[in-house]
Amino acid sequence: MDQAAEMQMFVRAVDRGSFSSAARDLDLTPSAVSKQIRRLEDRLGVRLFNRTTRRVSLTEVGSAYYERCSRIIQEIQEAEEAVTALNENPRGTLRVAATVAFGRVEVLPRIQEFLERYPELNIEFELTDRQVDLIEEGIDVAIQWREQMDDPSLVARRLCVNRRIICASPDYIARHGAPATPEELLSHNCLTLYEVSQFNDWAFEDPAQGHRTLHVKGNFRANTADALYEAALAGVGLARLSTWLVMPAIRRGDLVPVLPQYPHERSAYFLLYPHRRHLSRKVRAFVDFLVEVFTPVPPWEREGVEFTEAEWRERIERG
Repeated sequence: MDQAAEMQMFVRAVDRGSFSSAARDLDLTPSAVSKQIRRLEDRLGVRLFNRTTRRVSLTEVGSAYYERCSRIIQEIQEAEEAVTALNENPRGTLRVAATVAFGRVEVLPRIQEFLERYPELNIEFELTDRQVDLIEEGIDVAIQWREQMDDPSLVARRLCVNRRIICASPDYIARHGAPATPEELLSHNCLTLYEVSQFNDWAFEDPAQGHRTLHVKGNFRANTADALYEAALAGVGLARLSTWLVMPAIRRGDLVPVLPQYPHERSAYFLLYPHRRHLSRKVRAFVDFLVEVFTPVPPWEREGVEFTEAEWRERIERG
């Protein structure tokens, strides 16, 4: 095995957190990866990993070697991508992370169309509402809320506005009543995320009191907006969720809008990808495809999933 291949195996083992996970990625056996790592250590004359029966961890010298190897591997990938970008057909593996509900409902149903356009591509798709580290985790593109964006080194391209509405089940409203003002939410059971604390800051604006933000709380927290949606349907409490997700349930009567006169329109979905001198063709193809689908008017607005202005006025008047 040449030095570049050894470095790639070593970096993969560190990134995946175990030899067995790296072996699955590389289509090898864990023992084969372990042997190659030992040969690398023997050649370098150092110990890169501390090994126990439960886990492996980097030594101090192993950590320093990982930092250098990661940069070298990145340079190799950028060099290859600069060449393959000249190829008309994107190829290779594209690693994508997306928020759970949006990825499940809006993105995954369109993946087949994308793969039909680019048959030489493979996709690894992760659904998660946590804040991902694109560089550390080797993610090519992430689709996330504005509230999840905290890395100014990334390219951030707005995909679409993410309008939200507060809602609850009719059963919850029957048991606890509907809040008449935003401040009354503080005495209600509000469903929150523990992965992204800013998600639980609900902003309101009106001509009389202007802008204010309430940090809501409740007895149910979850790691995905999907879980909050299901909990709202079950009558657990009030949730602030995207209109494209909850509008079908509202039309069926399974959920009831709360304070609809205070629309939440400050959020948006963004495409995030690392700054690179040469943007790979596979990333460019995926970004362009999503922009084509969701910008400037997202599908749920074109398909009439949102309420019309007259319907909203009627619901507001009904309280």
